[in-house]
Amino acid sequence: MKAANPIGVFDSGVGGLSVLQAIRRALPGEHLLYVADSAYAPYGDKSQQFIEARSIAISQFLVSQNVKAIVVACNTATGAAVTTLRSKFAVPIIAMEPAVKPATANTQSGVIGILATSRTLASDNFVRLFARHGTNVEILGQACPGLVEQVEAGDLSGNTTRLLLERYVRPLLEQGADTLVLGCTHYPFLAPLIQEIAGSKVAVIDSAAAVARELRRRLEADHLLADSARIGTEYFWTSGTLEKAQALVAQLWQVDVEVCVLPSH
Repeated sequence: MKAANPIGVFDSGVGGLSVLQAIRRALPGEHLLYVADSAYAPYGDKSQQFIEARSIAISQFLVSQNVKAIVVACNTATGAAVTTLRSKFAVPIIAMEPAVKPATANTQSGVIGILATSRTLASDNFVRLFARHGTNVEILGQACPGLVEQVEAGDLSGNTTRLLLERYVRPLLEQGADTLVLGCTHYPFLAPLIQEIAGSKVAVIDSAAAVARELRRRLEADHLLADSARIGTEYFWTSGTLEKAQALVAQLWQVDVEVCVLPSH
């Protein structure tokens, strides 16, 4: 493994671009490979076996591209597949963890709302997280069906998106939540609208920056950090419709990019 090798990042769709942005800010010299499994998004309503199989297939593709680390930029895939991925692949696997710990440090009311997919909320990872940090605060889990699809459609602020968010956010506020955790990597793209609905006194936090820090720590420990003077590149693949992916990735990445079709895996 060489420091010049790229880093692989994948998600059920384009949500993981929020994590990729944090990685790019933290590690400007790294070459990044991103896979959006948009043909199968959202993962939140799929079986564990299906998510595991897709995660393995995408990781095999990334390993074939000589990545030096893989970031599972999807909370649902983390909950369903990360243990299996770590048993199958020798490269470091960095996973998502909803930002419950910083939320417990931030809350004044003692009530935290977690916006996530139903599968993330039901995962063993989340149950352990809840047990570890939920002793002195009240943690309210809110499943958010439909939000991933809105982001995948590029609708970040339309009426349907707003109505969905109001349905999910307002009950948490009514129960006293003063801190909202974005437990799905798609949701940071909705953060401005979530903040608008919740109000300026409510903190809205996600774990992308923490994942980027953990990735940097792991690369440093293995002496695999790229030369910071190098200009890092990004390459994108999708399992979905190419034309749609091209427009959506450009919208969220805020730069025109070339997206390639993910080879059959």
